[in-house]
Amino acid sequence: MTLHATVRHVTDRIVARSTDTRARYLAQIEHDRKQGPTRAGMSCTNLAHAFAAAPVNDKLMLREERRLNIGIVSAYNDMLSAHQPFERFPGIIKQAARDAGGVAQFAGGVPAMCDGVTQGAAGMELSLFSRDVIALSTAVALSHNVFDAMLCLGVCDKIVPGLLIGALKFGHLPGIFVPAGPMTSGLPNDEKAKIRQRFSKGEVTREALLEAESQAYHDAGTCTFYGTANSNQMLMEIMGVHLPGAAFVNPNTPLRDALTAHAAKRVLALADRNAFTPLGHVIDEKAIVNGIVGLHATGGSTNHTIHLVAMAKAAGILINWDDFAELSNVVPLLARIYPNGSADVNHFHASGGMGFLIRELLAAGLLHEDVQTVAGPGLSHYSQEPFLDGDTLVWRDAPAQSGDENVLRVHAHAFSDNGGLKVLEGNIGRAVLKVSAVKPEHRIVRAPAAVYDSQEDVLAAYKRNELNRDVVVVVRYQGPRANGMPELHKLTPALGVLQDEGFHVALVTDGRMSGASGKVPAAIHVSPEGLGGGLIAHIRDGDMMTVDGEAGVLHVDVDAATLAARETPEPDLSAHASGIGRELFGFFRNNASEAEQGASPML
Repeated sequence: MTLHATVRHVTDRIVARSTDTRARYLAQIEHDRKQGPTRAGMSCTNLAHAFAAAPVNDKLMLREERRLNIGIVSAYNDMLSAHQPFERFPGIIKQAARDAGGVAQFAGGVPAMCDGVTQGAAGMELSLFSRDVIALSTAVALSHNVFDAMLCLGVCDKIVPGLLIGALKFGHLPGIFVPAGPMTSGLPNDEKAKIRQRFSKGEVTREALLEAESQAYHDAGTCTFYGTANSNQMLMEIMGVHLPGAAFVNPNTPLRDALTAHAAKRVLALADRNAFTPLGHVIDEKAIVNGIVGLHATGGSTNHTIHLVAMAKAAGILINWDDFAELSNVVPLLARIYPNGSADVNHFHASGGMGFLIRELLAAGLLHEDVQTVAGPGLSHYSQEPFLDGDTLVWRDAPAQSGDENVLRVHAHAFSDNGGLKVLEGNIGRAVLKVSAVKPEHRIVRAPAAVYDSQEDVLAAYKRNELNRDVVVVVRYQGPRANGMPELHKLTPALGVLQDEGFHVALVTDGRMSGASGKVPAAIHVSPEGLGGGLIAHIRDGDMMTVDGEAGVLHVDVDAATLAARETPEPDLSAHASGIGRELFGFFRNNASEAEQGASPML
């Protein structure tokens, strides 16, 4: 199928915009490649330190300085369900590497925090910047420069973006990302959401709410809704840095273990000089465009309008929200996974999963097929799915038909003819809105503003019944520079209740709402942010506002001169500057870029 003209146009624009930065990046990784791992040139003291604790046979192979060595970077911890399965992976990887004639060493761990645990708490204000800490930690792990390839083990919201940003700084090495997989299905997500709403209305007890949450989040593996964590897995696959079909295989299964072992063998093959494939060449402009297309086709996480910008920039590739918007106009929505449907990712996987999705997008000319991947040249490798033939891992074509057309469809019968993300523009700046989860009748809201400086203030007003009306809730001073841009996910049940009661409701904020943004239209990531001079800080209670998810409009009915002239008192953010480690992150807050630029203090 001929490549769609818009996909080609956007790609060409990104290539032109990135000419200088991409050239510098490629020159740097070529320089690093020529230097090679330092094992051969190390002093005996340095080299002895590098393998002192290795098993005897591994030590012998490392002493020979001729065998390839894999560096493992892992986000393992045993508190978080998504990363707990990684406890077993290093052993599997090390044995597979030995079987293939190589060695693997655990290079280092990176932090992995859970937004689900920290939602609405002070720790959430460290969440966004944990991505950059993870990137730095990945660099520290690999800085010993004794590795010929790398395997990065991570799943969730900031972890995969941080791992990729760090790994791309070692883009002269071959690398594969190794997921853990989603937990098996528990309480359906729509049932969980209903109980959350009933709790917010005082109709069920806290014990009933906790029981429902425990039934939903019940085992090892990723949460099964299609938030940022599972959007990460989709991205890694459609950009060619997973093994084909690896994203949504449950943990602690024979197939999951076989894929993990094969990743070790495959990355050693990519490090062989005859098939050398560095990560910095896999992640190129075409791969990034494929990632954006995948987000639109699946109704993926709004967080990636921040993270993917930063990930691309780490490889010298410059993208912005215009690229997202233009691709959204031509990419059909092929999947409905909660919150833009009732199914979870296990249901999506069983219906045909990533192999089916990628084949359909390739057939429609919406993906670049001519890319380099860790499976070999060409994205067509990813229209297959893995299975075990006895004990042997093999791949077969993805199903020809969807197992459930309520969840996954062919491109000719898409759920929608455009993507799941919308860019809004207007006189207070730019924002993004996840329209795939919002019913058409709720996508346009025109109502008076109610302005708050925290989600706690919003919830207090809700409990006082002050929001029982048509309203655009504005929550300012939630951007990266203000308080680290925490997700405002606690607002979803309350605003959902108001919408269910018949009111026209929308949210406007310079903060985040996460990949689980729900049925209420939320114009998020407003840039410039309030603390950075953004006019969102100049909105007043009662100002008439328009949030139009169809036409892409974000507007307050105040003339430009009046809006700009309004005096806005300096916000008191002292409560966000310390406690729970926040004082350590002052540098990050003070130096963060705007959301559209990746919200990073480093890139």
